[in-house]
Amino acid sequence: MTENSEAVPQEPPLAGDETDTLLGSLERQRRTLEWKCAGLDAAGLRVTVGVSSMTLGGLLKHVALVEDDVLSQKLLGHRPAAPWDAIDWDADPDWEWRTAAEDTPEQLLALWRDSVARSRAHVRQALADGGPGRIGAFVHPRGGSPSLRRLLVDLIEEYARHVGHADLIRESIDGLVGEDPPR
Repeated sequence: MTENSEAVPQEPPLAGDETDTLLGSLERQRRTLEWKCAGLDAAGLRVTVGVSSMTLGGLLKHVALVEDDVLSQKLLGHRPAAPWDAIDWDADPDWEWRTAAEDTPEQLLALWRDSVARSRAHVRQALADGGPGRIGAFVHPRGGSPSLRRLLVDLIEEYARHVGHADLIRESIDGLVGEDPPR
């Protein structure tokens, strides 16, 4: 997995505080997506289901982008990290989905794991600087800025939606099913 199991919660606590519950839920979604993508070769990461063009490789690259967008740019106001900083998003808005097929499984997992590691560091920084109510740098077009709490909920929602997609794709590849990876 991505970090020492002692440092990263295995699942949300049954009766934890707000921060532990949010982070536990996010980590569970991250771990489940990683499990659904693990052990596949490049062909496996390019499999689609039905009429959808979504792949597990595309999902990994997409959530790597979302991690950086939400917990680096929106939370802390950082400039986009590589490779996101070199993309003309107006010309190629689906770049991460389209180009995932060109990357090896190792490249995709490394990109995602690096984004997750940055996100964890950014969350620790924000928690030390105001807790879950810390206001992010992003200003919504209608005015106002989201709290870390809201950004974590948005990221959990993003992962949960895509973990559902990953469930279907992975089951179509080799029959792997289940909600939680083995411990």
